[in-house]
Formats: sequence, structure tokens, C-alpha cells
Amino acid sequence: MCFMSKCPYVPPHPWNIDFPHLMLRAKAHRLQKDGASVRDRILSSTDRVGNLAGIPVVAQTVNAVNRSKTGRKLLAAVLGVHRDAILPPYASKSLRSRVDANDGSLPDAEPTDATRGRVILFGSCYGNRNEPAIGEDLARVFEHNGIPVRLPPREKCCGMPKLELGDLKAVDQLKSVNISILKRLVAEGWDIVAPVPSCVLMFKQELPLMYPDDEAVQAVKARIFDPFEYLALRHRAGKLTTDFNRPLGKVAYHVACHLRVQNIGLKTREILNLIPDTTVQAIERCSGHDGTYAEKTECHEISMKIERPVVRQVAAAEADYYSSDCPMAGHQIENGLGNGESPTHPLTLLRMAYGL
Repeated sequence: MCFMSKCPYVPPHPWNIDFPHLMLRAKAHRLQKDGASVRDRILSSTDRVGNLAGIPVVAQTVNAVNRSKTGRKLLAAVLGVHRDAILPPYASKSLRSRVDANDGSLPDAEPTDATRGRVILFGSCYGNRNEPAIGEDLARVFEHNGIPVRLPPREKCCGMPKLELGDLKAVDQLKSVNISILKRLVAEGWDIVAPVPSCVLMFKQELPLMYPDDEAVQAVKARIFDPFEYLALRHRAGKLTTDFNRPLGKVAYHVACHLRVQNIGLKTREILNLIPDTTVQAIERCSGHDGTYAEKTECHEISMKIERPVVRQVAAAEADYYSSDCPMAGHQIENGLGNGESPTHPLTLLRMAYGL
């Protein structure tokens, strides 16, 4: 008998033969037995931390502390956050304040066999509070293609940080909020996109494995897309706007692990390759970030060793831009390069190419 068979949040049969999910069961068992450290509880409570750190003035203070040597020494000593890890910034102007959820001026785009031509942007806790410009870029790109973009009336963290901690009860609570809202929007005729691959993976694979008999979960799974997957489907149907007016030159493109596991192909590269005078070099290796793994004192040096092949390829490419679908992986590469050059997200590159 599986030692997690009494857990009400995870049915035993899909995971008994799946090694990654057996690992998750081990995490859940350890969490039940030993509890979580203060650091791990804080790092995985992304909504709570983001809402607090995103308050004006507080955001500037938190960012200043995270950039200072003294502040990083304190974080290392008190919380076990490695002093050299790049921590995500906090924005006082959230994605919700940048994208108008009630703007009804744009009609639906013409649907295709695979897309409905209207999308809900699941911004994610990271996209809402840490790098909202990425979600803003997504909205502008989709609207340039005639696709109206709305935000859900409410959203919580997708649950991936809690899942990796093994906190299945918290995952269930987050799922209950998100799925009820997203299922209603899907029923109203919306598709869903999310700019962070981990969030798409959570709704497309992890929650459906955990709740195989939940019709609402399965309905959301069927209508959630990676942004470039969605654009590629539109392009296949002849509905993608290709009026690019700015070449990008050479792009060193890191394919995020949580995107590769979705088995959708290299759709980001496919779309960026449509831009004239642009070449994309794909790098299919792990960046070593893995959520909060690279931020932890005991794990950071290991994560940097894992990402070395990626950094070597990015450096050798001598590209005009380097990029990753996962913004956190992008900053992990930035850390490894150590030259002060920041990544440019693929959605930002696409917006630049459109001249928006």
C-alpha cells in the first residue's frame, strides 16, 4: 500500500508508476512528519508575500534590501536564502492595474478549429507582482492580433510552489478557488493563457493527474495554452498577424523545462523565426532554477553547476538577446553570466518585433 494512500487530495493510481510523482509523495510524507521550515513556508506563500511586498514604498524597500550586501547577509543568516541568488523584484504597480479587465472595446477574433479567439490572461502571482510587464506584453501582442484579453475576476497562485513543497492541502485550497472561476470562464467561451510555463503545466498536467475525475479540472485543462502555443495554432490557421517591422538579429533561446514537459514542440522558436532577419538558437538544458531551489543556501551552488552548460551556450552564441519562457530561469542564466546583461522575455521580443 502506498504510504500516501490516506491523503484525500491525491488519488493513488496515476502516481504509483510515475517516479516524479512518487518523489512528490515523499515530499508530502516528509511535510506531514516534520513540517516545513519558516523559509520554505515564506518562499512558497507567493500570494501573501507578493501582496505585502507589492505595496508602494514597501516594494521599493524590499527591492533595495534584496540588492544590498547587508540585506542579503541578513536573509542568508535568518532565512537561509543564498546571498548570491538573484531574487525577483516586486512591482508596486501590479499586472491587474496595467491590463484593464473590463475593457470591452475589442470584438472577438475569428475562431479557428483549435482557438476561440478570446483569452483570459492568468497572470500568476509572479506575473502579477514580480514582472507584470511580461503579462502586459502578452496583452499587447494578442490585442495586436485582434484577440481580446481579459483578466479573471480573481485568481490565486496556481499552486506549483506548494506542490513542490509537498503541501497538498494548500494545493487543494488554491485549486478550489482557481478552477471554479476558470471553469465558468471556459463555459462562457474563453480560452486561457498564462505567461509562466509552470502555471500552464499545473493546470494542464499536475492538477488533472491529481483530480482525474473532476470535470471542472479537465475542462480547464482542455482550454489552457502556452502563449506561443496559442499563437502557433493561430498561425497554422492563417490568423496570425505577421507585420513585423523590427528584426531581432540572433536570439539565444533557453527552452524552459516546464515547457518542454508539455510536449507541444518549440512553439516559441517557431513564432520568433517568422520575424525577418532573426535567427533563434534553442538551448534545451535545465537552468537549475527549479522554483525556489536556486535561492536556498544549501542548494544554490548545486543549481549553478547544473546551469553551466546553458550559460556556456548562451555566452558562446554571442547573440543580440538571450531569452527564456520562464522568467526565473532567465534570471538564473543572468546570474551565471555575471556580466550585468539581463534576459529579455520572448513575449517582450515579440512585442518589440511588432513595434508596439
